[in-house]
Amino acid sequence: MAYRRRGRKFGRERDQRNQMMRSLARSVILHERVRTTESRAKSIRPYVEKMVSKAMTETLATRRLLLSRLCNDTMTVKKLFEVLAPRYKDRNGGYLRVVKVESRPGSGRSSAIIEFV
Repeated sequence: MAYRRRGRKFGRERDQRNQMMRSLARSVILHERVRTTESRAKSIRPYVEKMVSKAMTETLATRRLLLSRLCNDTMTVKKLFEVLAPRYKDRNGGYLRVVKVESRPGSGRSSAIIEFV
């Protein structure tokens, strides 16, 4: 039986798509609120939520894992471990929310704001 493929391609090749996801994840973690297209916001949400959940167990292995996923950006990983993980330690997931806003004036693409709860 043919199953539907998961994930969005965004009209990019795999390495470009992975780098876009990493860049968007870093922006969401650093600024805690980012305006982007609706499909990108929906795609980045589980990506960042898994990082926050990993940061709750502070070990050297998880720190190195998150560093590799965020292109060795130490400032972002430091914020994950010192600010975001303690903030959501009593919460069992659902750290981000996606709020739909008006579409872009030029292209008409649906926009959304992704932010921490």
